[in-house]
Amino acid sequence: MSTQAKHYDVIHKPIITEKATMASENGAVVFEVHIDANKPQIKEAVETLFGVKVKAVNTTITKGKVKRFRGQLGKRKDVKKAYVTLEEGNTIDVNTGL
Repeated sequence: MSTQAKHYDVIHKPIITEKATMASENGAVVFEVHIDANKPQIKEAVETLFGVKVKAVNTTITKGKVKRFRGQLGKRKDVKKAYVTLEEGNTIDVNTGL
């Protein structure tokens, strides 16, 4: 497996919400990442894929809710989010699909 494929396995997708937009005003970008990824792996993946310098990485794990699916109890998946703060002067445009 190439290193490029490993980086795409770490970062799943950008998260575009109201809270993520407020974080982007301070130079941070929010990504959904693999649940087992650690901060150095996330930093290396972002720097390699987007060609930017990362200042800091903060992560949170959101536990999946218990919901009913067709009358049966089910559980949504747990999601790990990475708040990636970029160095001054670096930007990532995640709104290109809109």
